[in-house]
Parts: sequence; structure tokens; C-alpha cells
Amino acid sequence: MTELSHIRNFAIIAHIDHGKSTLADRMIEFCGGLSDREMKDQVLDSMDIERERGITIKAQTVRLIYKARNGETYELNLMDTPGHVDFSYEVSRSLAACEGSLLIVDATQGVEAQTLANAYLAIEAGHEIVPVLNKIDLPAAEPDRVRSQIEEVVGLDASDAIEISAKTGLGIQDVLEALIERLPAPTGAADTPLRAILVDSWYDQYLGVMILVRVKDGKLTKGMKVRFMAAGNVHQIDQVGVFGPTPTPVNALGPGQVGYITASIKTVADTKIGDTITDDRSPAAEPLPGFKPSVPVVFSSLFPVDAAAFEDLRDSLAKLRLNDASFQFEAETSAALGFGFRCGFLGLLHLEIVQERLEREFDLDLITTAPSVVYKLHQRNGSVAELHNPADMPDPTQVEFVEEPWIRATILVPDEYLGGILTLCTERRGEQIELTYAGNRAMVIYRLPLNEVVFDFYDRLKSTSRGYASFDYQMDGYQEADLVKVSILVNAEPVDALTFMVHARQAEARGRSICERLKKLIPRQMFKIAVQASIGGNVIARETISALRKDVTSKCYGGDITRKRKLLEKQKKGKKRMRQFGNVEIPQSAFLAALRMSDD
Repeated sequence: MTELSHIRNFAIIAHIDHGKSTLADRMIEFCGGLSDREMKDQVLDSMDIERERGITIKAQTVRLIYKARNGETYELNLMDTPGHVDFSYEVSRSLAACEGSLLIVDATQGVEAQTLANAYLAIEAGHEIVPVLNKIDLPAAEPDRVRSQIEEVVGLDASDAIEISAKTGLGIQDVLEALIERLPAPTGAADTPLRAILVDSWYDQYLGVMILVRVKDGKLTKGMKVRFMAAGNVHQIDQVGVFGPTPTPVNALGPGQVGYITASIKTVADTKIGDTITDDRSPAAEPLPGFKPSVPVVFSSLFPVDAAAFEDLRDSLAKLRLNDASFQFEAETSAALGFGFRCGFLGLLHLEIVQERLEREFDLDLITTAPSVVYKLHQRNGSVAELHNPADMPDPTQVEFVEEPWIRATILVPDEYLGGILTLCTERRGEQIELTYAGNRAMVIYRLPLNEVVFDFYDRLKSTSRGYASFDYQMDGYQEADLVKVSILVNAEPVDALTFMVHARQAEARGRSICERLKKLIPRQMFKIAVQASIGGNVIARETISALRKDVTSKCYGGDITRKRKLLEKQKKGKKRMRQFGNVEIPQSAFLAALRMSDD
């Protein structure tokens, strides 16, 4: 078993696209974790979506064996973390299992919003942080400017930041040496009762649930009976191993080590993230501090295009939940769309990823309703209810007031685009808190209603700033607001999938824009269709889709005008009857386009 002084546990944190996964690749290559034949780009990004989009979604771990310049051999446990704000709970879990972090900053782009957020997460976790400047080989790299930016914005001493190029492999050994010299070794004792923290768990079809653990005290061995302290269940360990990066069985894991265990567990629900694992025979007196559970902030409903695929969707969601414990779902029905599921996500990217995985991995065709957030309804009888779906809003006369969630957003943007960003935030009911400068870049902190952010705020932010702005947020409590429920009616039938909550000031404009959009998107029928937006019984916007007309008088030539009029009257009656019984099919593309708010 490796001595504690020769173990280093570290996470790689950075903004999206600053080169975390590429640096992990070079480190694995340098330490001989994989042969040249097995090596590929982004080796730790195992999902197809991760590789295609170039983003990390799941935090991954790998054990590296490194022979240092001083001749000693060290065990380095690397955690590659996601950079996107939706997956920050993955980052916080990984940080809890480490003692130090490599903070990577792109030498051409400098400090971004997520760099800042992840650096603060690492500081909160009590980490020693080693700043690394990546992409130093690019002609646009400005290491001196970025060093001073790290010192000004993040508040870290960057005088000894390491300059590297993860792409070419330049400076990789310096990073490995810095890990050994600057990061503290883990603490713990092998002769005390076992205490290991459960960092992550996922389902493997051959081994059952695989559990990623970080041992703090004691030893984990094969065949041992362990107890999960929060869940209270007992399991016998079948296999103990490490990722190198391929799963490799070992005899035991000691203090400070990171590895995986399997124990023929059938469902991931039995393994709560942040639980403490201890020896069943001589349990530890108290558990380790866990992590805060991830709380979904955006809700959306998923319906199969073909109603017969409902059971397939249920199975697919259950399987997906095995590997992604952060997303939740429950069955619901809709008059327009039939049976489906109301799902909770950590953000819009998370929603997009789950939807894409369902369509790809399980071959499903889905309709997704407008994303909404969780509102708190304070009712006249004194009770407080949570509203996840705007269609479930009770009679307004029973509701005293509604509270909506707010966020605290940090936006970093070059000076020339600042005006457009401030206008966008003000349009979205934002309250400015702070505006500071670091070089030629402005850092704006705003309080914004989450409801205004979940639709297309991120797209608008990127287009306003030509892609240069970066954005990060955290939840900032609830606040009372004047909100109303807007229903969309097509041919006098409410379409509950298009129901949304909006601030009373913006209700008319939003209702009108959706009606105008639906008018263009819904195919014309043989009868007139009214598309209306209403608040309660009041119609606030209306568009009419004109009917397709057949020229019924074409065969009628010569003779009296009354003959033509008779035929037209007959046609009019037929259309009226059709309208009463006519069923308007809204194509899926119309749903998706109507839910995109921006007027592009």
C-alpha cells in the first residue's frame, strides 16, 4: 500500500474549452497509463455526446504512477471535472475527494466566469491551488496579461503559474512536479475504523452498481462487509479496483486512495452520493460530512410523439437515471399530448443532454414542453405549495401571492459589448449589483429572475457579445413577483404544453409573439383556425389562420349569380361544421419553434 506522503489527489478545474480533458490526456500519456494504440483524444470523455460537443459532463478519475525527478515514485489521483455551470455539483463532489486543484486558464482568453466560479469552489473546499496557463503555443497567447488578471480577478498569486501547451505536451512534466511539491499529501490512519466517502455511482450491466470512493481512514478490502451509514444497508464487497484509466482490480484501498468498489448492488438509488461507507463489524463513530444533494431548478415535460412508445420512454428514463442521479421524473398526462413525464433538470444544457441521450441511446422521438422553474404559491389558507408545471396553477382567487426563484449572475465581457449586455439584463428585469474592470474586460454582477434566464438568455448573451461573454450563476433565494399564467388556445382548445408563467408587464407581448409564430407554423386547414393567448377568461392576443379554399364555382359557368351564391353558402356551412369537429394537429417542429422566444 502506498505511503500517504507519496499520494496526491487533485482535480482539474477550468472554464469550458480551456483544455482540461486535453491536459488529462497528456498526463495519462506521460505517465504511461495507456499504450499509444489505446490512446485517443479526450480519453476520459466516455460518452459520444461529450466527445462530439467537446464538453465534459461526468467527472472522471484516473490513477497515475509518476516517477519524479527526485527518483521517488508517486501515486497521483486525477479528477477531470466538467466546466459548464449546469454540472457544477459534479465539480463540488470531485473537490471534496481531493486536497488540491490545478486551475487552468487559457492564455489567449484569460479568466472567464466559470474559471472564477470553480476557483471559489476550490477555495471553499480548502484546496491548495496551482495556476496553469494553457495554449501558450498560440500566437495570440498573452501570459503576462493573464497572470495579472488571475491576481486581480481571482485573487491568487500567479507569479509562479506554469506555462504549458496541453496540445503539444509542452511543460507537462513541470505540472506533475508542481503537484508533488506544492500540493499537500492526504491525511488519515490505516489502523482506525474504515471511513470512505461515496463520490459517485453508476450502473454497469455486468457488475451492477460501481461506486467511486475516496478512503479517509482504515482499509477497504475484497470480501469485506460494509455498511452505508446514511442508507443503513449492508453489502459484501465483490471487487476493489482503481481506474488507470481502464478499471484494474487491486487487493485493497488504503487512506488517501481513490478507487471503485462493486458489491452486486442492483439500483443506484441504494447508493446515495456523499454517504459514508464503514466496516459493518467495527463501524466508525460518526460519518464524514457529505455533499449537498443536487436540486433541480428547471422543469420540463417529455412526451413521446407516438403514444404507444410511453412504456419505452418510462424504461429509458429509469435506465438513464441509473447513471445520472441528478435528474428526476414523474408521470403526468396532457390533454393535447397524452401520457408523458415531468422531469427536473439542473439547467438548460442538462435538459438538452438528457433529451439527446434519450433520442440517441434509446431511439425515441420526443416532444419537449417549455422549460419552467419552481414557483412558490402562498395560498389564502396560509399554506405554501410548489408549482412545477404552469398548467397546474390553481384558481388565482385562492392565491395570496407568488414567489419566483432569483439567481446571482456573474458576466465577464469585453468593454465594447458592455452596453448591449446591460440592456439585455435590464430587459430581463435584472438588478445590477456590481460593475468592475480587469484590464479591458468588465465583470458585471446582476440579480436576475431564473424564469427570464431559462429560455434563451444564454443565446442572446452570446449573440450580443459575438461569443465573447461568459456567464455563471448561483441560486439566490425567492422573491415575490406579479406573475400571471398565459394559456394558448388553438381552435378554442387549450394547448397545455404551451402554457407559461410570465410577469404581468410582459404577458401581452409574449402572448402576441407566440400567436404570431404559431400562425406561421401551423399548417392551414380546410377551415379558419383562431390562435389565442388568454389570461383566465381574457383574450390578450389573437391571430387567425385563414382556410384553404376550393373554388366550388369553377364548374358553374353561365346562368344566374344566385347559383354561385348558393354553392358558396353551402361551402360556408360545411366549413363551420368542420370547425366544430375539426382537430388541429400541431406538428412537433411548431412546438419547438414556438418555445424558442428570441425573434430571430
